[in-house]
Amino acid sequence: MHASDLAEPFPVVGLDDDALEATRMLAEQGLPGLVVVDDQGHPLVVLPGSQVLRFALPDYVEEDPNLARLYGERDADQLCRPLSGKTVRELMPGQQYLPKRERDRPVISADATVMEVANAMSRQHSPVVAVIDDDGEVLGVITVHRLLGATLPRS
Repeated sequence: MHASDLAEPFPVVGLDDDALEATRMLAEQGLPGLVVVDDQGHPLVVLPGSQVLRFALPDYVEEDPNLARLYGERDADQLCRPLSGKTVRELMPGQQYLPKRERDRPVISADATVMEVANAMSRQHSPVVAVIDDDGEVLGVITVHRLLGATLPRS
């Protein structure tokens, strides 16, 4: 079995896409993360849902988790409001989320084996990897659920 056999359609977001709309898509479609692509449609990074959530938290709450207790429920219900008017690019300041080495990109080739897929997910701590064709275009993604479902022994 190869990556192309396991790949399934998955929405992607660009760096200049609206951050609130991308987050809404993640929530409404129950996605495990967002595949962020560059201007040519090549995947740059997979942002797990936990990282997208992190962008909504004020920096001072992340630095001192005790401050989270001070928020009332009314304020907490507005957690994602700061994403309004921002782009996905703005949520990734300083390029800290972009891979520094090619092997750290969340991508695998269509002919990658199941073990290569599992290794990429494990090494990158990612629930999703993008499957690309020879031109670097996204064919689809493989989620950890899909990978495990395809490789579990039959009962």
